[in-house]
Amino acid sequence: MTHGMRTGTHATGLSSPRTWRDTAAHYALLPLRLFLGVTFVYAGLDKLTDSGFMQSGGAGSIGETMRAARDSAAVPALVDLALKSPVGFGYGIALGELAVGLGTLLGLLGRLAALGGALISLSLWLTVSWATTPYYYGNDLAYLMAWLPLVLAGAPYLSVDAAWRTRRRRAGGYR
Repeated sequence: MTHGMRTGTHATGLSSPRTWRDTAAHYALLPLRLFLGVTFVYAGLDKLTDSGFMQSGGAGSIGETMRAARDSAAVPALVDLALKSPVGFGYGIALGELAVGLGTLLGLLGRLAALGGALISLSLWLTVSWATTPYYYGNDLAYLMAWLPLVLAGAPYLSVDAAWRTRRRRAGGYR
């Protein structure tokens, strides 16, 4: 009985000959990694350089944004917690986005960086964009879903993680 599966050996190294489909499958997550990394670096820098945002009150401030989102949030307790120190929370989110973005771009602790991005997106979805209707107009849920493949796969190539893995293999201490 034939099952339509290839039973021969299949090389997976970067220098081995591949079909275009193998190459495309290998690099499928790279555009997502680059997009999310650049977007989160930009978002973090944008917050850090906007003096109006890093205020507890006033138009466009983190404090006003959180107060406006509080009553429509899925988890108002998260907003209440952040409102105890809105500027500190703003800096925490901005630095978190910057760390997640750089970690994702460099492939440095890729799964951990992606998990951080997913948690930031989840917290923003449950607070700021929860009341967006229809739900697919809110971008935080889409970002959360975009982080999940990177949580599962990490940064297996073109990354600091891959370089460390290769170095450990050559040293004989990791397989």
